[in-house]
Amino acid sequence: MPPPSLARGAAVTLAARLVTVALGLAILFLVARRGPAVQGAFALFVAFESLLLTLFSGLGLLLARQVSHHGVRPGPLLMALLGAALALGTAAAVPLLGAAALIDAEPYRHLGLLAMAAPFLLLVPTASGLWLGQGRMGALNAPLVAAPLAVLALLLWFTDGELAGVLAVLVAWVVGKSLVGVATALVAARQTGWADAERDALRAQWRFVAVIGLTNAVSLLNYRATLFLLERTVGLAEAGVYSVAVQVAELLWLLSSAVTVSAYHRIGAPDALQAAHTTLRAVRINVLATLAAAPLLYLAASALLPRALGDAYDGALLPLALLLPGIAGYAAASSLSAYYTNHRGRPQWSAAIAAVSLALTLAIAAWSVPRFGAAGAALATSLAYTASIALALTWFMRDTGLPWTSLLGIDAARQSPPT
Repeated sequence: MPPPSLARGAAVTLAARLVTVALGLAILFLVARRGPAVQGAFALFVAFESLLLTLFSGLGLLLARQVSHHGVRPGPLLMALLGAALALGTAAAVPLLGAAALIDAEPYRHLGLLAMAAPFLLLVPTASGLWLGQGRMGALNAPLVAAPLAVLALLLWFTDGELAGVLAVLVAWVVGKSLVGVATALVAARQTGWADAERDALRAQWRFVAVIGLTNAVSLLNYRATLFLLERTVGLAEAGVYSVAVQVAELLWLLSSAVTVSAYHRIGAPDALQAAHTTLRAVRINVLATLAAAPLLYLAASALLPRALGDAYDGALLPLALLLPGIAGYAAASSLSAYYTNHRGRPQWSAAIAAVSLALTLAIAAWSVPRFGAAGAALATSLAYTASIALALTWFMRDTGLPWTSLLGIDAARQSPPT
């Protein structure tokens, strides 16, 4: 079966992401209405979960690359990777339990919940690599919709139950996502025929998996370092308000991620020229779409946030305005990262860009956050994103040998990128 077109795949992914965003906003409403401190604790807990997932995200991306770039039979590798996900999740539970025992503060004391769920949480990003490599957007997006739906259902159930406050929110989060993780792994294994695990192939690719994990971990810290800095500097409540601004601003990446995910298998094609031009096409679409959507998103947030969440979140609007320009420009990063990770097999390139952005963010935030609080965190993030994406595009154009006119869609001097 041929893969869907870029436009069709992006449309399917975008539709699924819109549903996911609607569910995420419903979760945000239920959590944030419990107070900025609860929202702050929840945001920090989710940041820890995201770090866990990104550290081992290379498992799914390895599967996607082997399927899209090398055309391997996925069943044996899938089973080996699912086994590795369970083992790595179990190992990751040890430091999480240690942190929960040593730190008696929200949300760190509840990291034991994350430890118990860790093996199951890793199953979705691992199994989803199968459909990402095949370009099957429907199957890829199904668990991404199911997870917040399950969490939302549990949150509504816990509203009238014995659990309350931060604990209710975190239990709903880990239980809902764990159930979806197990179901996703079972569906993927059934589709590939329950093959015997091919562990030798995984051993040969451990370096790729490790570099991907470290790269994505640096990228995550790039997105979330200011949140922890705010919590340490001005307190959990202001961190909660800022987390709302961040979550709303990152809705812009709904557009760019839909395009990049749908183009991922084409970016991984063996033909270097095709992969490079597909990447640039995705970059153009991503940046133009996010720049157009940014002012509309701010106007909608200005009208809805205070009414939906309460006056305590009025302070999220200024950080949101400062975040949006950098967020829009950084929409190009996902496609550039896909090119180096999937086509070139050089995830360290993405790590370098994320590290530059993180270093810039922390350097600026060290000065701006103590003076301006959440607005300073947003300013630092936006400036760092803008500078790092300019550097990333410069490196990409130089590395591929394409003229800058190609970035604008003008192909007067088509040169084959290096293989």
